[in-house]
Amino acid sequence: METIPLVSIVTPSFNQARFLEETMRSVLGQDYPRIEYMVVDGGSSDGSVDVIRRHADRLAWWDSSPDQGQTDAINKGFARAQGDVLAWLNSDDTYQPGIVRRAVEFLQANPRVGMVYGDANFIDEHGDVIGRFPAAQTDYRRLRQGYVHVPQQAAFFRAELWRQVGPLDPTFYFAMDYDLWVRLARLAELRYLPLLWANFRLHSQGKTVAADDRCWPEMMRVHFRDGGNWLGILPAKYLLRRLVAPLWRKRLGRRMNRITKDRPESPQ
Repeated sequence: METIPLVSIVTPSFNQARFLEETMRSVLGQDYPRIEYMVVDGGSSDGSVDVIRRHADRLAWWDSSPDQGQTDAINKGFARAQGDVLAWLNSDDTYQPGIVRRAVEFLQANPRVGMVYGDANFIDEHGDVIGRFPAAQTDYRRLRQGYVHVPQQAAFFRAELWRQVGPLDPTFYFAMDYDLWVRLARLAELRYLPLLWANFRLHSQGKTVAADDRCWPEMMRVHFRDGGNWLGILPAKYLLRRLVAPLWRKRLGRRMNRITKDRPESPQ
């Protein structure tokens, strides 16, 4: 009897106790029988370790000690991973039920595909859906043009490719996933499936809201590293983004404040 692939999932975390349990349950509740789940905590002081310990018997490995940030934590986890398929799920995001099985089935049926990804909802701090990530099919050429459209929360890739292109660049704070997608797409096909696979949480302490202005400069580093110049689509998008980013952040902040304000008070 052929053994089904092992899937290694890493959750990097730091002081996210309010969301961590929901994240972990969304992994541990998957119906796929061979998941190697690891949680890499950066030495949290907010009760995160208590959350992890409640589920420690179902984890392949966990650690809570100071690290160099999210990218370092992901690399630590993948350095221990034994799986055939890899993914990481940040400690404020969640999976939809059954998606690990769907990802593995697709990769098994499509051996030329190096990474598969689905759709993701935007959710707020309460878990309410506030939008949809603009996921779409992309490839190496489009990625180089800044056509990313890959929700990291909903992406699964082959470990054999990771061994060729990894680890994540530890100097990246924000765009380490974009950098990885570019390196993977250079070697293999990426495939988008229009199915809801994950939830991407937006909240005031999240990186997407707090430090979005660091993303595009890091994408530009990838662009120039791989032979790009200023006469291209990605640099044009970057310059436009610099103009509209303050307005976008202000609009997002107002939207999140409005959602919080309109949310009914919990009964006492």
